[in-house]
Amino acid sequence: MTTRKRKQKPTVSIIGSGRLGTALAVALACRGYSLQSLVARSIGSARKAARFLDAEVQVLAAKELHSILPANVFLVTVPDDQIAEVADELSRLELARSLRITALHTSGALSSEVLAPLRKKGWHTGSIHPLVSVSDARVPLEDAYWSVEGDKGAVQTGKAIVRDLGGKSFSIRTEDKPLYHAAAVMVSGNVVALFDVALEMLAQCGIKRQDAHNILLPLIASSVRNLETKDTAQALTGTFSRGDVETVKRHLAALRGNQDALELYRLLGKRSLKLTKGHPQITEILSSV
Repeated sequence: MTTRKRKQKPTVSIIGSGRLGTALAVALACRGYSLQSLVARSIGSARKAARFLDAEVQVLAAKELHSILPANVFLVTVPDDQIAEVADELSRLELARSLRITALHTSGALSSEVLAPLRKKGWHTGSIHPLVSVSDARVPLEDAYWSVEGDKGAVQTGKAIVRDLGGKSFSIRTEDKPLYHAAAVMVSGNVVALFDVALEMLAQCGIKRQDAHNILLPLIASSVRNLETKDTAQALTGTFSRGDVETVKRHLAALRGNQDALELYRLLGKRSLKLTKGHPQITEILSSV
């Protein structure tokens, strides 16, 4: 009786040992990937990231990138404005032509085009971006959705990595990366900013910030639960879904001293009315503000 030989996972080097880079290093190591190198802005930061791992790994400062060990996959997890510089430096490496190399960056807004110097060297190039808020290196990556784009070989490698991490992948066109990322910001960073505006409004009511945080969090959680089982039109509740004209007037009067809150209320209210497909009187009121 013969057994099928298990496919060996590619070796990986990570350039950028911040929160996402370190989280990826830990997650990949736990899933049997061999980590070759960790690169950070300073050698101290690289060593700090390496302490999360049980295995030996080469640690380098950014200025030592020329000494990085060969690997099958280079994950570039530096800030967006540094990716092009890293790609240029990697393109100068003298690596064995027999080594099948893929470079994947983790920017949400930039496409694989930023890795063009590596593509010209014969590397597969692409990007993988997790739709998860990475607040620290221990954030769980299981069950996250990842956008994957790039050439055929890079997409294949990216999807395999996501699958091994316990995530789900979807592909988008290279030219759609900025629009995709803007959508992600809408339901992540912008929701946090909107929450902060609501905290400010409750502070004006005399409620302490931490108390306001505790009061509002279950409310936003209930909205998320609605969205888990309903379309946006069905999940919408409250003043605009009911078409409560007089309440809208009271809200607008109360918000006149807070320009940010007033503008957000007006814009989001108009969007809510599109979901209800009705209440023209409220639409007219919001348009006149």
